[in-house]
Amino acid sequence: MVAIVVAEKPSAARNMASALGGTKGSYKGTAYEVATLRGHLYEFAQPHAMVDPSLADGYQKWDLGNLPWNPQDLSWKREPQKNVADVIKTLRAALGRGDEIVIATDLDPSGEGDLLFWEAIDELGFHGKRFSRMEFTDESKVSIQKAFEQRRPVKSMQDEGDYRKAMYRSQWDFLSMQFTRIASVLARQSGQDLVLRQGRLKSAMVSLVGDQQKAYDAYVKKPYFQNRFRDENDVMYTNPDEPRFDQKGQVPQQYGPSPVVLDSKAGKKTAPPKLLDLASLSSMLVGKGVKANLTLSTYQKMYEDQVVSYPRTEDKTITPEQFKDLAPLVDRIAAVVGVDAGLLTHRQPRSTHVKPQGAHGANRPGPKVPSSLDEVEHKYGKAGRLIYEMLAKNYLAMLAEDYLYEQQKGHLEKYPDFVGIANVPKSPGWRAVFDPDASDDTAESDENESGKGLGQTAEPFVFEGANKRPEHPTMKWLMKQLEKHDVGTGATRTSTYSEVTNDKAKYPLLTEKGRKLRLAQAGEMSWRLLPGTRIGNLGLTEKVYADMRDIAAGTATAEERLAVVAGWVREDIATMTKNAASMRAELGLKEQVVAARAEGVWQAAPGGPKKVAFKKIWSGHEFSDDEVAKLLAGETISFEASKADKPFTATGALGVGDFKGRKFVGFQLEVPDKPTKWSGRTFTPAEVAGLLAGQTLEIDDFVSSRTGKTFGCKVSWDAKAKKIVPDFGSGDAPPRSWCQHVFTQQERDDLAAGKTIQGKGFVSSRGKTFDAAVAWREEGGKKKIVLSFG
Repeated sequence: MVAIVVAEKPSAARNMASALGGTKGSYKGTAYEVATLRGHLYEFAQPHAMVDPSLADGYQKWDLGNLPWNPQDLSWKREPQKNVADVIKTLRAALGRGDEIVIATDLDPSGEGDLLFWEAIDELGFHGKRFSRMEFTDESKVSIQKAFEQRRPVKSMQDEGDYRKAMYRSQWDFLSMQFTRIASVLARQSGQDLVLRQGRLKSAMVSLVGDQQKAYDAYVKKPYFQNRFRDENDVMYTNPDEPRFDQKGQVPQQYGPSPVVLDSKAGKKTAPPKLLDLASLSSMLVGKGVKANLTLSTYQKMYEDQVVSYPRTEDKTITPEQFKDLAPLVDRIAAVVGVDAGLLTHRQPRSTHVKPQGAHGANRPGPKVPSSLDEVEHKYGKAGRLIYEMLAKNYLAMLAEDYLYEQQKGHLEKYPDFVGIANVPKSPGWRAVFDPDASDDTAESDENESGKGLGQTAEPFVFEGANKRPEHPTMKWLMKQLEKHDVGTGATRTSTYSEVTNDKAKYPLLTEKGRKLRLAQAGEMSWRLLPGTRIGNLGLTEKVYADMRDIAAGTATAEERLAVVAGWVREDIATMTKNAASMRAELGLKEQVVAARAEGVWQAAPGGPKKVAFKKIWSGHEFSDDEVAKLLAGETISFEASKADKPFTATGALGVGDFKGRKFVGFQLEVPDKPTKWSGRTFTPAEVAGLLAGQTLEIDDFVSSRTGKTFGCKVSWDAKAKKIVPDFGSGDAPPRSWCQHVFTQQERDDLAAGKTIQGKGFVSSRGKTFDAAVAWREEGGKKKIVLSFG
């Protein structure tokens, strides 16, 4: 019997092989072979490919009338991801050699590891095999070996709660594409050709940033003035009941100096900060000029080289085994990042940071310790250097002592209602190793921290304060809000954030300027469409997670919980339509009339008659009812149309077109079988015959549609593409004309011989006429006309 151990990814497969003694062999009497996935090998097909062909048109078109979808219509068909054919082929062969298939994917709380395993088994058709599950807290050798020895028998895919809940979440997110279609259709009806992504996490980000941006922009400073005291050590004394005044001159001068009375002294301590996840790490690096997408890509490379730990972890602690694995490397890591190993005196696991539960553990340095930060930067760039330094210092801080300080409390002898607090540092502890706010100039410091403690005497003064301005949204602020509302994992938040802030994307939702975060154009529209919607509710993810727990426990089914999505889609169509009217008013947009569509049965459709819908307007011409009938009957029609404000006669029929890889039915312009005219010139019968025979013709009197100027060039006929192909002299022979000057044959001969000629009547792109000496020379590996300056 051979057990095929299926890991989630190549790096995990290497760890499995290392723990068991190789990629294949025998471990304690059980023959095994290690195989690997590469994350999700399959993804859901497009919705129109999942339904009966008679329904496909409605599931493909972005039209509110086609929503909501019926989940029961969907087959949940999958198709392979890009560039995984070799992985699938190797996996299929390995599974075929096994008697038992061992699930050795990650034990994610979301069940994602089970989902990507079972979808591969499902697509490859290996349900008849014997299955078991390895359950490990991490990928250490001991954990893997123990999990292999104690693997749990598995009956079937549907018996696994982790698979059921992960499949439900995946299906829910697929159905959420409907909310994107609603928002995008309404944006287009408002004259904006945008795609507004409305996933659970994207919508949460837009809602949070939009609301905070509004509060920040609407802030109006309201100053106030109040009596307070300050001692010689700069400690402030306040009375919470002391009245506030609008003007400084209104504050009564009723106090004099007073001795300070020390009420208490107490030793206090602060434990090291928690270990980082990708969201926290990326938030810190943004303050140092490193974009989230660069953090992700650089971290991935460093992980593959084992310089840092697994990136997409959901853990915020590490296991005792993981702590033990890094313990011998601590001093070397400290030397790399310039931390005094003498500060790392707390070498025992902290219960706040080290727990027996977990899988990959929090983000931290990996087992391969570089020789220096310079080595890291040389291999991974500045971003790599910052990543390693930040991760290492954060991890090492856990091994330092607590930050200790003495808290002194006191009051004023003459005015006992005025009290002051001074936090006096005693021992920096972990703060000498890692300062989480070092890169954030917006971080709030301890206003009570004092190097000297309470003073002896306090003097009165008029304090000027103001209502606090809401914090400007930043990545750090946003990630804290998402964590607070339990929306997404650290890695998912970071990757989604990278996507929605990508300034190279066609429709970014958010923009970053330094640390500051604002809504982009698409985000602005999305935010205005979201109020009151289901998809914009921050509690939605909590609802999905609750459903996942019930489905995993067997107290609910995915079909039951997915059935409610249709009702939510109907609600959000109504809510977003109402919000769209307000959005247009607030943004000064006008409602656009959606282009009319013609419908009917296309008799000449490929594969037989088919019900279709197509645009009723083409290049400014609206098809009459008679023209629609002829098109549906498969006839060719002609009509007057216009392009770039220039009229022309269009001839064509109904056909299947392609726009950016998307097939559609619509009017298709008839392509001539032979050349007739090009650039304002009609070819003579002899020229047509020559072009059809494959000849290249030199013609001097073409007319530019842009400038109206006459020009000359060589032309030939591409029979396959059915179009004229011009040649402006990019070969070895000089062109027929340049800058609207037509060269004589003698001038072309002289140019070809390498001579410089004096030409007259050249016209620049700005319309200026000039005379110049020109030559035919090679520049940049290509011959062209150049001005000659002797």
